[in-house]
Amino acid sequence: MRIRYTEELATLNRELTEMGAMCEDVITKAGEAMITGNALTKDSVKTRSEEIDRKERIIENLCIRLLLQEQPVAGDLRMISAALKMITDMERIGDQAEEIAEITEYLEDSTSRVEGMRIGGTHIKEMAKATIKMVNESVEAFVKQETGTAKQVISYDDVVDGLFMEVKRDLIDLIRMDSRYGEYAMDLLMIAKYFEKIGDHAVNIAEWVIFAVTGERP
Repeated sequence: MRIRYTEELATLNRELTEMGAMCEDVITKAGEAMITGNALTKDSVKTRSEEIDRKERIIENLCIRLLLQEQPVAGDLRMISAALKMITDMERIGDQAEEIAEITEYLEDSTSRVEGMRIGGTHIKEMAKATIKMVNESVEAFVKQETGTAKQVISYDDVVDGLFMEVKRDLIDLIRMDSRYGEYAMDLLMIAKYFEKIGDHAVNIAEWVIFAVTGERP
């Protein structure tokens, strides 16, 4: 019985790692859709987001089975409870990446796209890379039970917040340069805001890691 329980805990870690990798991939694809405006890339974001939804249900069922059948205590109970919370944040990451891809449909394929990406796009691309890093390390921290890595993720959120402020300044400059870019700038700002929210979800995951290990949530 204990061997099966240990195997199912290992399966939980593996499924969470796979879900984390899906989240990294969907953020990357959303960033590509923003830059290129490619319809196939936007479709792939939607497909990946749906896969994340299915993975959430698989992990949720596994956690419930562990809770009901094995009745874990102490550390294992915290870990399973944290996993249930984490997958909610990861599912939201998939949703927000899909929102980013949808917004790109409204970005004009014109001079404003070229100029807008030149002025506002650099920091948004950096935000995408930063949030991928945060999501990856938060899930890795859970699997390895590393509170130090989790705390680094929480601290790194300041980087994403700083980049968001840079994007806002970039877009203000864009509108000052030519007011015709106003609507385009607002779309880019929304994209940046979704990346910032993805960073917040990574912070939530990291906080649940600390809870799983220590019993305390920052």
